Amino acid sequence: MTGSVVAVCRSDRKGTAKTSIPSGLLVAGEGMRGDAHAGPGDRQLSLLASESVDTMRAKGLSVGPGSFGENLTTRGVLPADLAPGRRLRIGRTAEVEVTIIGKTCHTPCAIYRQAGDCVMPRDGVFVRVLSGGEVRPGDAIELLAPAAPAS
Repeated sequence: MTGSVVAVCRSDRKGTAKTSIPSGLLVAGEGMRGDAHAGPGDRQLSLLASESVDTMRAKGLSVGPGSFGENLTTRGVLPADLAPGRRLRIGRTAEVEVTIIGKTCHTPCAIYRQAGDCVMPRDGVFVRVLSGGEVRPGDAIELLAPAAPAS
């Protein structure tokens, strides 16, 4: 199964919407170079399906790529198809591993206050970058086998 990258987004500060950029450099063990969320841990990079963004547009919100703080807006890669441990190849060389699906929101975000709903708590996908590379809109996303269990 394959999907694609719709948008690559980055921000300098946490807790803000991200801005679309022409391409981003994923760095193993870090995330996206220059993004406020880059660093070690299980939430190095975030993905959100454009299908989820479309759900919020249908509720009357003016939202687009990056509005939910995601680094990569995708198409054809849905949270229901993923689970922690699932690996994805993005573009030519980047490989990531799903670590978390969904996000606990401690306080309602601006989108939740407007619509009474937000997609990130159930549809946001967080990954760890295993091998880096440049990613850009239009790049393919390929679902790979889950990581082998540690022995």
